[in-house]
Amino acid sequence: MIPPILSALAMTAIVALRYLMVSGGFAWATMRVRPGHYAALGKQIRMEIGWSLVASVIYGLPAGVIAWGWQQHGWTRIYTDPRAYPLWWMPVSLLVYLLLHDTWFYWTHRWMHRPAIFRRIHAIHHASRPPTAWAAMNFHPIEAAIVGLFVPALVFVVPIHAGMLAGVLIAMTVMGVTNHMGWEMFPRALVHSRAGHWLITASHHERHHEQYRGNYGLYFRIWDHICRTDRGISNP
Repeated sequence: MIPPILSALAMTAIVALRYLMVSGGFAWATMRVRPGHYAALGKQIRMEIGWSLVASVIYGLPAGVIAWGWQQHGWTRIYTDPRAYPLWWMPVSLLVYLLLHDTWFYWTHRWMHRPAIFRRIHAIHHASRPPTAWAAMNFHPIEAAIVGLFVPALVFVVPIHAGMLAGVLIAMTVMGVTNHMGWEMFPRALVHSRAGHWLITASHHERHHEQYRGNYGLYFRIWDHICRTDRGISNP
């Protein structure tokens, strides 16, 4: 039996490696597609990587303990047998997780833009001007805990297949990185389509980093539309 501390350390290493590989991959793509886009941002990028590795510890340690508890003691609602729940629940659970996570992110993100909270916590993230592919996890430790521990808590409440949970983590990682690249990788036809009106890409999140208000969502623009905080898109 693997001790929980080893599981926690292993998960921390996985989270950090995932960050370095994904953010590094998109940063490399940026250098190829838009040469010089990150020129003169070396100091900022080093800051982003440093805070992101701290966030990796905050994400990884509890996730590793939870993974150990799931495998050894069945603590969570994660399941591997597709017959445990109706098959239709697998894609639905993926959407439910994304919607709940987006809701949590919107309201906590909006709260962190209150002046006193912003200065103490969220200002670190907004020090990325402009944001780069390395900025997705560039958080103060308190913000990292608020943002990163919601999904691990959710697995104790909402059942989800292990494969669908992997899909949630992939969506969270890829959208977090691509939304901060500072340029739009998705086709203009998608960004300006009806679907794009409800989805968040770099064009939408860049406006948040420009104006410091509005566009608070993570995956979807639903809450921004409902609460009239949608500020449209920029042209990164």
